[in-house]
Amino acid sequence: MQAFIEDFRLNFIEDGRYKYILQGLGNTLIISLLAVLVGIAIGFLVAIIRSNHDKTGHMKVANALCKIYLTVVRGTPTMIQLLIIYYVIFATVNVPKIVVAFVAFGLNSGAYVAEIVRSGIMAVDQGQFEAGRSLGLNYKQTMRYIVMPQAFKNVLPALGNEFIVLLKETSISGYIGLTDLTHGGDIIRGITYSPLLPLLAVAIIYLILVMGLSYCMGRLERRLRTNER
Repeated sequence: MQAFIEDFRLNFIEDGRYKYILQGLGNTLIISLLAVLVGIAIGFLVAIIRSNHDKTGHMKVANALCKIYLTVVRGTPTMIQLLIIYYVIFATVNVPKIVVAFVAFGLNSGAYVAEIVRSGIMAVDQGQFEAGRSLGLNYKQTMRYIVMPQAFKNVLPALGNEFIVLLKETSISGYIGLTDLTHGGDIIRGITYSPLLPLLAVAIIYLILVMGLSYCMGRLERRLRTNER
């Protein structure tokens, strides 16, 4: 017990090293939140374009561009995308690293969100489209008021899983010198040469974040199911 207390003091109390964890946690939450917003915006846009093309045959050029985007993003590692955006795309621009990170993760997440949402849209029965048309709604109105609400409910669990994956993927932000949660723990480990407690603390914090997100998604799913009755 005495050894544990001493190890805890060395890793977190001495010289205020716990601040590395707090700073990293703050950056991780900011990156995750902004990346989720970017991913949702891109994902829904791409999903609507692709589903529109699948159902009507329109927007061929936009659909082709979306397919290229999906192929490139889903076919390359997230870390490589992060490094390319930092060292190539933003190499000559003085952009904060946290902006680079949430743009990279947002672009990556958008590809997966797009396919999740598109699958939800395509799963909605064709009769729903016909019902909307019979009520005098045009295609956009049918999508907005009838199809998208049903599609969102269908894909909510998959979207929740994608957001959890995104949260954990931000742990590679340290490769561009950004102090995220994982890098904060690694800084402490590099100073104290004691890996157990810093890495364990990081793992526990990630676990708490994931459990909290899972709980919130579960509450939202139950509320949506209740509203259907």
